[in-house]
Amino acid sequence: MLVGLPGTGKTTVGRALARALGAEFSDTDEVFAEREGESVQDFLRRHGEPQFREREVDALVAALARAHVVATGGGVVTTADARGVLEKEFTVWLTCPDDELLVRVGEGDRPLLGDRPKEQLTRLRREREAWYGQVSRLRVDADRAVEDIVDELVRVVPSDRIGP
Repeated sequence: MLVGLPGTGKTTVGRALARALGAEFSDTDEVFAEREGESVQDFLRRHGEPQFREREVDALVAALARAHVVATGGGVVTTADARGVLEKEFTVWLTCPDDELLVRVGEGDRPLLGDRPKEQLTRLRREREAWYGQVSRLRVDADRAVEDIVDELVRVVPSDRIGP
């Protein structure tokens, strides 16, 4: 399981890690979109964050049933139910400085960052940091090449946590 703020590379690292491990990969945002019939961004705009967070837990559980490497949405840690799921898994917290996150999120469609992404990232970090720490067994600097991150994770991910 990979957690972290928007832009830390959870999906990119997750796909590369799954390839390196020969494991299945799933992204909770993709699972959510499949289940709901609309993107996370559209759902957030139409229904709001509270309803999204309720349904996100179901997407998390479904993603875990499908794959051994799972990238989560950045805010999955905000609900107690999701934290309960994450604490039972080998969860890795990807971290990155805010300046780099701003470059990475760029012009992407990120409704929760609004029109003031720098201030929002600062707020999200402050709100979520303790939860990321609570659910994670490992904190990894993601401000480097994906290959370097994957090499580190391949060395530390318990082999009984992966499989075909």
